[in-house]
Amino acid sequence: MAGQMEVMWRGGSGRQYEYFVYGISPNFDPKQDGNYIFAREDGVGGWAPVYIGQGDLKERTENHHKAYCITAKGATHVHAHLNAEEKSRLAEEQDLLAGHPEAHAPTGCNEKEGG
Repeated sequence: MAGQMEVMWRGGSGRQYEYFVYGISPNFDPKQDGNYIFAREDGVGGWAPVYIGQGDLKERTENHHKAYCITAKGATHVHAHLNAEEKSRLAEEQDLLAGHPEAHAPTGCNEKEGG
């Protein structure tokens, strides 16, 4: 992932996470687990999350179950980084969702737990 533009995303805890920026259709190698954010530019030099997730980067960015919503909400890029440990990926995903409630429906495509 070297050579890619890097951005920082802040979780609800205040922790910062470093992500690499790709076009909307990156070509990740199979079986690379990590965290990812489908995002769009926010018009003021930053990024707005459309969907925050984790898992196999190739599978999740090529065949996402929320692809229609992600496209409809204007995602133009994928921000991603490798993270092999599932427990760590899940904690990061939840921290980022806590820090970015706009990623949840109706403005984003993530579903809130419990409805």
